[in-house]
Amino acid sequence: MKIKTFKFNPLGVNTYVLSDETKECVVIDAAFFYADEQELLLNYILDHDFVIKHLINTHLHFDHLFGVNTLSSRFGLTLQCHPDDVFLLEDIPVQMQLFGLPSVHADYRPVNHSPLKEGDRISFGNRQLQVLHLPGHSPGSIAMYDAEAGALFSGDVLFHSSIGRTDLPRGSYETLTNSIRTKLFRLPDATTVYPGHGAATTIGYEKRYNPFVGMQQA
Repeated sequence: MKIKTFKFNPLGVNTYVLSDETKECVVIDAAFFYADEQELLLNYILDHDFVIKHLINTHLHFDHLFGVNTLSSRFGLTLQCHPDDVFLLEDIPVQMQLFGLPSVHADYRPVNHSPLKEGDRISFGNRQLQVLHLPGHSPGSIAMYDAEAGALFSGDVLFHSSIGRTDLPRGSYETLTNSIRTKLFRLPDATTVYPGHGAATTIGYEKRYNPFVGMQQA
């Protein structure tokens, strides 16, 4: 599996394009905001003749949604996400204003979406991703796990030496840390974690050194 990472928008969201030799791909957290960011992602997909099989969001905070409608309309895709986050779509302009971003002339609410839940499996090419439901940062936060590749796309649940914030609507520190310890920390230590912001890490490193959930914290 090839993993291409883009860092998009003023909040530095990682957008991932996963592909294999079949030219089928998955886009996780399409977050481009500026015109040049949109062009960068579209050119990557078109130049490689990729066919997007799935458009997935790890959660529905506004900064992870900016590019969803563009890809959905251009390629005939339906956003896949956990239903417990759909309530977040009701006040995206308000959320953006709180972060000092303009929202007057754009509505980033996905035109259509379909549910992903714990244990669902997403196939593209010769690859398969498993859905892990990890509430806490938001009620519907999910991660996408490729066991064969040893890769986890964690959204804003787990970061390098940090975890997702829990002061946003329906966030919970206790729920988030429980999600990480009972689900993510049961994955192999060598699993590479590709987060929604910042640098990649591994499960083993976070188990040992993460100040919020690691052994040192315990």
